[in-house]
Amino acid sequence: MIHPPASKPQEHAARAPLLLRRQERLAEPPRLGQILVDMGEISPGDLIKAIAMRAREDILFGEILLANRMVSEEGLYRGLARQFGCQIADLTGEPPDTRLLRLIGPETCLQLGAMPWKRAGGVTVIATSRPERFAEHAALLGAQFGPLAMAVVSGSELVAALHRVARRDLAAHAETRVAAAESCRNWNRAAMARLIAGFVVLLAAGLIGAPRTTLLLLTGWAILALLLNTWLKAAAAWSVLSGPRPADIAFSSRRTPKQAPMLLPRISILVPLFREREVAGRLVRRLGRLNYPRELLDICLVLEEDDHLTRATLDHADLPGWMRLITVPPAPLKTKPRALNFALAHCRGSIVGVYDAEDAPEPDQLFQVARRFHETPREVACLQGVLDFYNPRQNWIARCFTIEYAAWFRLVLPGLERLGLVVPLGGTTVFFRREALEEIGGWDAHNVTEDADLGVRLARRGYRTEIIATTTEEEANCRPWAWVRQRSRWLKGYAITWAVHMRRPRRLWRDLGARRFFGMQLLFLGALSQFLLAPILWSFWSVPLGLHHPLQDVLSPVAFYLLTGAFVLCELVTMGVALAGLRKSRHRRLWPWVPTLHIYYPLAAIAAYKAIWEMIGRPFFWDKTRHGISPAQGAPGAPGTRGALGTQGTRRAPGTQATQGIQGTRGVQGMPAGIAADP
Repeated sequence: MIHPPASKPQEHAARAPLLLRRQERLAEPPRLGQILVDMGEISPGDLIKAIAMRAREDILFGEILLANRMVSEEGLYRGLARQFGCQIADLTGEPPDTRLLRLIGPETCLQLGAMPWKRAGGVTVIATSRPERFAEHAALLGAQFGPLAMAVVSGSELVAALHRVARRDLAAHAETRVAAAESCRNWNRAAMARLIAGFVVLLAAGLIGAPRTTLLLLTGWAILALLLNTWLKAAAAWSVLSGPRPADIAFSSRRTPKQAPMLLPRISILVPLFREREVAGRLVRRLGRLNYPRELLDICLVLEEDDHLTRATLDHADLPGWMRLITVPPAPLKTKPRALNFALAHCRGSIVGVYDAEDAPEPDQLFQVARRFHETPREVACLQGVLDFYNPRQNWIARCFTIEYAAWFRLVLPGLERLGLVVPLGGTTVFFRREALEEIGGWDAHNVTEDADLGVRLARRGYRTEIIATTTEEEANCRPWAWVRQRSRWLKGYAITWAVHMRRPRRLWRDLGARRFFGMQLLFLGALSQFLLAPILWSFWSVPLGLHHPLQDVLSPVAFYLLTGAFVLCELVTMGVALAGLRKSRHRRLWPWVPTLHIYYPLAAIAAYKAIWEMIGRPFFWDKTRHGISPAQGAPGAPGTRGALGTQGTRRAPGTQATQGIQGTRGVQGMPAGIAADP
């Protein structure tokens, strides 16, 4: 956003050796800072603090001042106008020329932090919030606009002006960022209805004409899907339980006590909110416990324009300077990925993360993310954190949900990563290298499981996802019908994601390779088949009860009991993986509830049939899960509790934001070693 004029462009500085880069940054004369001191906008003491922060962090000088409230935005840009000898653009009194704006588009303007404002005397005036990059803007825009002149404008003013004159273009772009070939926005409901109707008619004819053969075929399909999914789950769990991943050993062997420190990057966090009256205020308190330096923290609360309920709640939350609201224009399509796409263009960080409204992340989580991205090669484009619940004992569903997540996030997902398979992402506590996220087009705005789809598209581009050992606690969905609705959205999204990527199976094979291709079939098609055919599998429980099973008239006793044994074996493996997942979590005392998963999982069959029905009638409908139902005891930020994560987040007293950048890069409790260094 703002940079002292004597510095080199960031693109060149990033290629310089690290020590030389740090020496250059320390040697830069604080010209902007001295101007602001002379103008009385900042104190000499704040100037010294800001210079010290910038020596350790990959951030621009003016942004440090703004984030720590050392200077007002108006005062900063008055200083910049004096420094560069130009005017301050008044985009409210004199709106930008939309004809000029259409030539490059509002998305490009947001990326540049600059926009063509007006023409005066044959010269195009560029209003920019990044005056130190005006030479780059001139090289990029000069051929299109001719002679250029510069005017400075604050970043918030520029964004507000773009929203006033180009909000429809920005909203439309948010819905179509992903290429049509990889998006479900052209989903053919009529064709899907014909396909499902044809399958139902064929099934009905089979049950009438040859019931035993049809039942045998369906059972074989169900058992095969169950066996393959169980094998995949067991292989993933074994790969985790057998020892550390090779990448961790390699990184550990390369580390030395004198490893060169990194400059902390800016991290943007997107938090989509929709009708979140119960948790919005609590969310602000929880995110305030993140101990990442405030000047490097860019938290974007993403609201729908017509969500007056959440906005009214946040109006009373007294948002800090490093937390801002991004308003998404209204449209018939209201999905989380659409809101994320709209907000992505407004992000300021080189790392982009996503939290949900009810999340309570560990205080040092962003330090771990920054360090891991620094250690890994560029092909690691995504880090997925571990999800857990702060209300695991609220009722039986919450207990089973907690057991399920313990196995999924602590064994299955890490195992899929180690096996080199596609990792279906979770919708929260997921972090991306921004350049990779923008390269693949962000999220599919029409997909109701945008996270799993994004994991597939990253893999198809050759990127890798890693599971990082940092935990975010959220609220377990513990009401039966709400659980079914949420699970039906997930299964509907899985089915649509599989169908979209299988439009061209040979191309998918080339992109993923044979192993990941078959792994994706198991993850998506296998899971959906397993839940749809679950009633057939449940029928085998009639045998221990002494009841007659229809297949006993078709199969030999040996074949039938082998089939029954395979079903029971899979159930035992599922229980074993659940118990192992609990042992790796803090919920070991939930082990007596593991056998009840056989009663819990049947709820997903209801969800699967609901999902299939909605694939015809409402493929893009986002069945929202209501949050804030649970008392949230033990969650960070819950009134009157220490929280499951301890008291780490309470050590910063109010009014210390101006020094948080220095404390955050050296002495913060829980900070990973090797990131910070003396200036």
